[in-house]
Amino acid sequence: MSDPASPSGERIAKVLSRAGVASRRAAERMIAAGRVAVNGTRIDSPARNVTPADRVTVDGKPVSEPEPPRVWRYHKPAGLVTSARDERGRETIFDALPADMPRVMSVGRLDLNSEGLLLLTNDGGIKRRMELPSTGWQRRYRVRVKGTPDEAALDRLRAGITVEGVHYQPMTITLDRTQGANAWLTVSIREGRNREVRRAMEAIGLAVNRLIRVSYGPFQLGSLTPGAVEELRPRVVRDQLGLDAETTRGRNRKRP
Repeated sequence: MSDPASPSGERIAKVLSRAGVASRRAAERMIAAGRVAVNGTRIDSPARNVTPADRVTVDGKPVSEPEPPRVWRYHKPAGLVTSARDERGRETIFDALPADMPRVMSVGRLDLNSEGLLLLTNDGGIKRRMELPSTGWQRRYRVRVKGTPDEAALDRLRAGITVEGVHYQPMTITLDRTQGANAWLTVSIREGRNREVRRAMEAIGLAVNRLIRVSYGPFQLGSLTPGAVEELRPRVVRDQLGLDAETTRGRNRKRP
């Protein structure tokens, strides 16, 4: 049995997150609500370390051993919400995932009308690491806008722009082709703020009518078809995220 004040072990919220119970923040709320017990005693503070020797329960049910960290590529179709629940009752990506998928979290988001690559993971620590601005991972999009963009206007985005008090870092933008009343652009960003590409385009008078994320850091959408999900090999996860082999040990699986 561990000493609550001991620095050994891991914080209880992290253990719950890695075991797939909930995100770390949600786990902290569960602890505050008195739903978590360690060795038969309810706790009300997340400032508690536990070791494998401790018995952790949630609502009286034992918490299973944490799974190895896993990451999936998912081709999100337009029309799905990237959240666990939607207050308006709209279908979410989690409603559309295969029934035998484990509990996963999205890495970042794509808004309702956006599509393309969305990474999923069962590990809250990996999720936070991949979302951190300090990671500097590039997000690349294929963007269709109404009208013909003016290079001078695009230069404003390439230099960085402030929209309604929110500053967006410089974007890398190329004009690929025009198609009737529309034009296709390739846009790369490194922050991934909420609706960043759409809002920046609107600020220079362009309306986005299609947005497809084609890469997130080193991970590519490639030929993954809409609605398909594919697990990354443990070695790829290990190499790209700097994890050790023991941490990522497990089977690689594909879903149709």
